[in-house]
Amino acid sequence: MSINKLPNEWFEEILNAATEWIVVVDCQGIILYINLAYCEFLNTTVEDAIGKPVQEVIENTRMHLVVKTERAEVASIHFIKGNEMIANRYPLYVNDKLVGAVGTVMFRNSQDWLDYSQKIQPLLEELKYYKRRFETEFGSKYTFGDLIGNNRTFLEAKRLAERVSGSKSAVLLLGESGTGKELFAHAIHQTSLRAPFPFVRVNCASIPEQLLESELFGYEEGAFTGAKRGGKKGKFELAHRGTIFLDEVGDMPLHMQSKLLRAVQEKEVERVGGQKPISIDVRIIAATHRNLESMVQKGEFREDLYYRLNVVKIEIPPLRERKEDILDIAKILLQKMERHFNRQDIELSFDVIERLQKHSWPGNVRELENVLERAVNVLDGNIICLPHLPLYLRDNEHNFAYSSTAHDKQQANVSEESIPSLKEAVADAERKALLKALQRTNGNKQLAASLLEIGKTSFYDKCKLYGIR
Repeated sequence: MSINKLPNEWFEEILNAATEWIVVVDCQGIILYINLAYCEFLNTTVEDAIGKPVQEVIENTRMHLVVKTERAEVASIHFIKGNEMIANRYPLYVNDKLVGAVGTVMFRNSQDWLDYSQKIQPLLEELKYYKRRFETEFGSKYTFGDLIGNNRTFLEAKRLAERVSGSKSAVLLLGESGTGKELFAHAIHQTSLRAPFPFVRVNCASIPEQLLESELFGYEEGAFTGAKRGGKKGKFELAHRGTIFLDEVGDMPLHMQSKLLRAVQEKEVERVGGQKPISIDVRIIAATHRNLESMVQKGEFREDLYYRLNVVKIEIPPLRERKEDILDIAKILLQKMERHFNRQDIELSFDVIERLQKHSWPGNVRELENVLERAVNVLDGNIICLPHLPLYLRDNEHNFAYSSTAHDKQQANVSEESIPSLKEAVADAERKALLKALQRTNGNKQLAASLLEIGKTSFYDKCKLYGIR
């Protein structure tokens, strides 16, 4: 039934049912319609109100002003008879011509509003929960202020990242594992115009090959056994209008590289089992510790994808090439651990500073963080000394020349008494084996796991445990 076929007598009842109070005025502010409920509150009748200027009938009304300004007033506070009411006022157009205005009262008093708010409060709490979860999962956590260092090469990389953060171009971050590539990606997104939108992280090496496509591009309902009802959005869809960070992109299988190229080139994705492409607006930041140029020459990485990702290349130096930054980085990491472990004023002894600066740091900043965290865990006072360091950093400790001072003698005694546990010795051997396997396979974790005769999942777990990426 179209609205033209509705009997005229129905409209009065429909308007009364749809909203409690309503008033309609013409372009001169003369009341053309007012419902019975509104009139009863105003102590008047429909017959007396119709045909009068609205300001003579409704106290503190702004209906005549809305007609003049042609601007809607939504959720406006309206005082009538000492009551605070919530009113909406809209200019009324017919065939694109202003003919008057319509006003409604949403809440007659504060109790009405309170009753309504109590009904929607659970929904608001649920919305806050999902907002917090969204910010945790898809928000950037670091800024350029968190990138600590005065090394010239590092500062050049940082300045370049700041300059291109406002661009839409793809960024390729190169550097060894643990140098801070993800921190750079966070900072670039946080400084860009896309900062209010999602920052979605994907570790291309840690997702099983058979699941990578559905993780990146999503899937439709019934696409495969176990697919969720209604399907699922992929990481690219979740990152719409924001940034997607593809970590360890060099470990992506070749057949997935071609699908990634389509997403980068055509700015659209197609879900697994889907029939139509989905447009996306996503900035890509990719990172790898592998030599992509060498992989392109060997046919292990698509050349066209490499040039799509390598619009802006930023190379982050390893920690062994920025020894002057070790102490500053260590202090920042210790401040974070003080908050985490509820400790205060933790310091490094001179011997420890010297040992940290002599170490080659194959695990870079991540290894330094793990070393300091281990030291804080076994620390009794507030000064980290050599015995608090992991075994592999104390291997040459017996050659250390101690002075004859009482403090140094005490330190020597502690060192002599400190015998590594079997667990520490095993952990040190495992760590060295992992690093050697990664070095032998040029960073290929799957091959390294095979070389060590352990599963890929177990390999990743151990790398995570020892701060190796």
